[in-house]
Amino acid sequence: MASAIVGRLRRKLTPALPGVGALVLVLGLQLAALPAVERIGLQIFDSYQRLGPRSYEDAAVRIVDIDDESIRRLGQWPWPRDQIAELTQRLSDAGAAVVAYDVVFSEADRTAPARLVERLGSRVDRQALATLAGLPDPDTTLAATFGRTPVVLGYFLTRDGEAAATPPKAGIAIAGSSPTTVPSFSNAIVALAPLADAAAGTGFVSMIGDGDGIMRKAPMIAQQGGHLLPSLSLEALRVAQQAGSITVKSNDASGETGGDGGDVVALKVGGFEIPTTHSGEFWLRYTAPQAGRSVPAWRLLQNTLTPAQLKERFAGRIVFVGAGAIGLRDLVSTPVAERELGASIHAQIVEQVILGKFLARPDWAPGLERAALLLSGLVLAFMLPWTGAAIGAAAGLGAVGAMSAVSWLAFRRYDFLIDPTYPVLGLIAVYAAVTVISYYREERRRAYIHGAFNRYLSPEMVRRIANSSNALDLGGEEREMTVMFCDIRGFSRISEGLTPQQIIRFLIAFLTPMCDVLIARQATIDKFIGDAILAFWNAPLDDHEQHVNAAHGALGMVAALKALNETMQKQSVEPWPGEVKIGIGLNSGPCCVGNMGAAQRLSYTLIGDTVNLASRLEGLTKYYGVSIAIGSALHCELAEFAWLELDRVRVVGRDAPETLYALVGDEALALDTNFIAYADAHAALIAAYRARDWREAVRLLDAHAEAADRYEMTKLYALLRDRVALFTQDDPGSAWDGVFQATEK
Repeated sequence: MASAIVGRLRRKLTPALPGVGALVLVLGLQLAALPAVERIGLQIFDSYQRLGPRSYEDAAVRIVDIDDESIRRLGQWPWPRDQIAELTQRLSDAGAAVVAYDVVFSEADRTAPARLVERLGSRVDRQALATLAGLPDPDTTLAATFGRTPVVLGYFLTRDGEAAATPPKAGIAIAGSSPTTVPSFSNAIVALAPLADAAAGTGFVSMIGDGDGIMRKAPMIAQQGGHLLPSLSLEALRVAQQAGSITVKSNDASGETGGDGGDVVALKVGGFEIPTTHSGEFWLRYTAPQAGRSVPAWRLLQNTLTPAQLKERFAGRIVFVGAGAIGLRDLVSTPVAERELGASIHAQIVEQVILGKFLARPDWAPGLERAALLLSGLVLAFMLPWTGAAIGAAAGLGAVGAMSAVSWLAFRRYDFLIDPTYPVLGLIAVYAAVTVISYYREERRRAYIHGAFNRYLSPEMVRRIANSSNALDLGGEEREMTVMFCDIRGFSRISEGLTPQQIIRFLIAFLTPMCDVLIARQATIDKFIGDAILAFWNAPLDDHEQHVNAAHGALGMVAALKALNETMQKQSVEPWPGEVKIGIGLNSGPCCVGNMGAAQRLSYTLIGDTVNLASRLEGLTKYYGVSIAIGSALHCELAEFAWLELDRVRVVGRDAPETLYALVGDEALALDTNFIAYADAHAALIAAYRARDWREAVRLLDAHAEAADRYEMTKLYALLRDRVALFTQDDPGSAWDGVFQATEK
């Protein structure tokens, strides 16, 4: 009982194993976090941002853009520092809460008086040089302006060489384990010391996009020279709130990285808490490009805005100054724009923090995605083998649609990033694995069936059946067919001299070449009845040459047996009982053919009077001493073959008489002059017999006895002699119809 239950379970579970295997593979890929697959999820998130960008709200953030028009109007970059000082002062006068420069002032002003004196040298008189040297230094002027204004300066972090960045203006406290997942740098390109000292804060502006160059997450903190350093946007938030420090919150173990330190959880600056990734990055939720967020620098420096307009636009706002001119290359790619001003990234970070609208990849998201992957994949894996590919595909597409909808709604309503990539890949992999393996198994099964049918049908017919969708419909149909029965003469006597195993080996040696001949002639082999063969033509598919194929098949069997007798009697490996002879009955006419039998077992076979008569014809071959006997209907279809009339017989179980013919050769023999002469004489003999001309019949029997032996007519002639002798003594009279009543099957 238990073994039966286990067997049933195994049969039910085995078809799902390929899908389960594919599911495990995809789960392994998810755990390995392959960059190529991860990028698919990121691109899905990009599409969400394009379809549903963050609604723009004025969140006290502005951008001053040093754009191409500003360069055209005010001259090439870098501008003189007194011009930067003027820009800073105007923003300060307008009431800007913070002016954050996404520009690194790492080199002294090239228009500084000291540099001009050094460059001019002896080409200018001493008094002019002295006057020039006495002018104020632009960098000093700019530093003084920075000192009067809440300014945050940017600097670049690099991994080339070793040099310390400017230490942070405010301390960075760590709540939790020391973070080890924060990106580390070895070098920095910093602002001039006087400028950095005068600024209220400094922050790095280095931003590196993902592998495809798209900026989706921005670093908020970094490590360099043993210090944790804030980004420009984080420092701008600190200075705007006049906060004294920034707190880095971390957990006590690196859940994602597996290190010994902690993962960053969030950053706290002033009244804001900023969620981050484990490495301190901030997910950006972009708006569509907004003209109202940005003001070209030339409008401030060329006084195109009134003081009232300046206050309306900049008062109390965090202002980021950046270089958007194409030649200055401070442009990045984002999910919503191919070229976005670098300062816009910082501005949108601050906007999100102020508005409290954070895009998050929750800690539970990977677990949810794995659960969805396993649940949906297992359901599909176990469903597919029993529902079929079409229903499975529909269910899989439904699951894909549901996962995509959940992912989109999570983004749209809750700003959650739920990645449907791996669950969808899992479904695709499961569907592909189960379908391919099922297809492979089906092909193997079809190949097995194909091979099995090849034992009964010709390869061409098997191909036609395989390509015909209704070739093997259940039930019967009436068709014009040709039927053959073949039997070994004296099989009971042969069996007496052989053991059961020898009988089987003998039958295999006999039946195999016989079936080869039949299959080559498009026959369908119905069954073996002991030593007998039942075959037919024109089913299950049409065979327009059925009569010719049947005639050639029967003649081929006789020829094959003749060769078999010669070869098998010369060997001693396989049992062969001397000279084996066969009798073949062929008949054509309407038959009912199809899948017949009981509900428990069906067989593709045929029934009808045509079949019964073919069986009787096979039995009569022994009586008449011929190898092949054919009915009158088939005889009419074989005018080109060599045949001879045998008799008119009323077979057992049938009232209507049938004219029998012996098939003695193919089309070539039918054209042979000797056969033609004999066939004419034989026809004359049959005519004399039917006309009760006993004297003429005897004369013809005597005249053609030798030729009769050549065409298997010897036994027939002996039968006719006996009948003629009997009728000579007791004439049947004019009412005689010439029909012989058979008494045996």
